Amino acid sequence: MSAIIHKVGTRALLVDLDSLAQVMDWHAEMTAHPLEYQVDCIAAAKTVLLTFGSPLAAEEAAEKLQDFSPSAATLRDPRTVEIAVRYDGEDLEEAADVLGMSREALIDWHTSTEWTAAFGGFAPGFTYCAPSDPKAAKQVPRRATPRTAVPAGAVGIAGDFSAVYPRVSPGGWQLIGTTNTPMWESHTEPPALVQPGDRVRYLAVDELPELTADSDRIKKSPPRLPRLELLDAGLLTLFQDLGRPGRGDLGVTPSGAADQASAATANIAVGNPRGATVLENVGGMSLRALTDTVVAVTGALTAVRLNDYPVSLAKPILVTAGSTLTVAPAKLGFRNYLAVRGGIVADSELGSSSTDVLSGLGPDPVKSGDIIGVLPLAEKLTDAQLTNPLRVTGRPGTTEAVLRCVPGPRDDWFGHDLTAFTETTWTVSSSSNRVGLRVEGDATIERTHDGELPSEGMVAGSVQVPPNGKPVVFLRDHAVTGGYPVIATVIEEDIDVAAQLPPGARVRFEILTPATPAQPEQGDK
Repeated sequence: MSAIIHKVGTRALLVDLDSLAQVMDWHAEMTAHPLEYQVDCIAAAKTVLLTFGSPLAAEEAAEKLQDFSPSAATLRDPRTVEIAVRYDGEDLEEAADVLGMSREALIDWHTSTEWTAAFGGFAPGFTYCAPSDPKAAKQVPRRATPRTAVPAGAVGIAGDFSAVYPRVSPGGWQLIGTTNTPMWESHTEPPALVQPGDRVRYLAVDELPELTADSDRIKKSPPRLPRLELLDAGLLTLFQDLGRPGRGDLGVTPSGAADQASAATANIAVGNPRGATVLENVGGMSLRALTDTVVAVTGALTAVRLNDYPVSLAKPILVTAGSTLTVAPAKLGFRNYLAVRGGIVADSELGSSSTDVLSGLGPDPVKSGDIIGVLPLAEKLTDAQLTNPLRVTGRPGTTEAVLRCVPGPRDDWFGHDLTAFTETTWTVSSSSNRVGLRVEGDATIERTHDGELPSEGMVAGSVQVPPNGKPVVFLRDHAVTGGYPVIATVIEEDIDVAAQLPPGARVRFEILTPATPAQPEQGDK
């Protein structure tokens, strides 16, 4: 059977394959010999997700892959990794009942099985492991409603896979135990403990071993010139840049500024490279200048004041030493961005200073009293001719937006009927964050396909529909892989719009057709 290729939005392709062996062959070939403008290649249970830098590159790749046939992958010699587990998981008894065995029998199966690490995904250090002997595999259903926070070190099973959650994160797997074995350490190479091809053994213990702290894990701050003191950090202030693209194999999502057009516009206004680090703020903030500097604020419609004087969004602002810059809570939209001439300097991880709220990668959130430092030089001139790229509508307090989508890749799980999805005006839930935009509405999207979908790669903009029938739009800190079907994919150009929708905002989904092509919006440079 030849591969089936699905469009994922306008910049990605999902390749359906018959087996994990085929997946590994495709992944090895596409990693060793990437296509033109290929950004990432993410292996999953029976799929490979390819992402690209432009819609044209994705279209050309789809044509090239129609008759593609990779050679068999050559795997390195496997290591054996042992993981000590205390079998005290919340779902242990329920999982045993589902499998028709006792609690003790489930533990015996889990520890006596040799597992092979198949692929990374979901989160940094989260490695999907399948039984080395397929005869030992058991199908374990996911939870009907995923947990919003699975504790770090939880050992889970789902489908015919087993894995360890490296950090606190959402998840729908059945939790059967706990480990304190570090699954991810950014300062090591490779940072993930378990690599594809490794053999994994779970060891049952009554007490978890004590681990020695590694002082080398402490992040070192790069040199910087102090420019601003954060007097009030508002509800949430994070360092963000363009993120960590191309690291999906490590379970690392691209992350980066939620509204990338606003972040880029702020940087361009003050003469920085568009990808320089900025502050991303929710709920307003206040800063005092320690030296003369130039800043710009973009994003949500809000009042910005320099001392007692109002200043405009998306314009370079000279802030003299001792002056106070105040960004009020948003009136329309949700997130604001502050760029400082020279470029903000923050601790980095895997080459980026972006804070990924799902995985925990990157600097800690910025807090009141922190000093914001910059690089000493800026090479470009400031630009006072820019327009703030906010693209939501409505009155203050009633934000509204339309998100354009491409159907699929799993709209067939809903009978290709997107009526409930597109004709409902949804309301953004208060449980939304940088990981996903959760929406509520009178409609429930019903599946026409029974069973469970094997985990597969996700992109920012993927609209998953869990069993409760309420869509979740993945944003910049989404999981690398997921196991709920994606009814449609919000196009890259509109992810910035989704990022500006606060709780209570009203949103509709519009299917993109050839008659309504996606065009870059003003400010999306």
